[in-house]
Amino acid sequence: MLGDLAAWVQDVIEQLGALGVALLVILENVFPPIPSEIVLPFAGFVAQRGDGSVSVMILAATVGAVTGALVLYAIAALIGQVRLAAFIERFGRWFGVKPTDLARAEAWFDRHAVAAVLLGRCVPLIRSVVSIPAGFRRMRLVPFIVYTAMGSAVWNTALVGAGAVLGNQWDKVEPYVAVLQYVVIAVIVLFVVRFALKKLRNRT
Repeated sequence: MLGDLAAWVQDVIEQLGALGVALLVILENVFPPIPSEIVLPFAGFVAQRGDGSVSVMILAATVGAVTGALVLYAIAALIGQVRLAAFIERFGRWFGVKPTDLARAEAWFDRHAVAAVLLGRCVPLIRSVVSIPAGFRRMRLVPFIVYTAMGSAVWNTALVGAGAVLGNQWDKVEPYVAVLQYVVIAVIVLFVVRFALKKLRNRT
């Protein structure tokens, strides 16, 4: 399946160039199974080959990232903090999450919103989902857009640049991104285990 997806991604970029990159990155933000570690390095390769500009590819990817982030932000904002709180109040016990846990998480995000969005856009797996708490908390739109663009530009420059440098070996970027993803997954699992253990201790 991943092979077919990669072939489709390459075909879109070959046919549409920078516009295709922007559209794919929008989809990647909303539907994470579309992997940026294929889209961006291949875009760099296409630019290096002479069928585009590296800087234009980076710009297109960044515009796409901001657009996709705004889609998730808008969905979360429409659902709203009140509905989220009501959901946690009713079903949170099934996940071991109390309304007080939600309140602490919201307070943490309010204090660290800038760092969460700016740095989160540079972290695999978290890159897209960081837009959701920003939408729930109605983070001010202009700072959200600015910091999303800055963080996305760093990620896009790294991957498009790597694809341009590696040329027809652009696919060697994906294994390194996969390692980063495993590290992020391990960190998330550790936090979940720590949270679960803390809950168990509080019950005893």
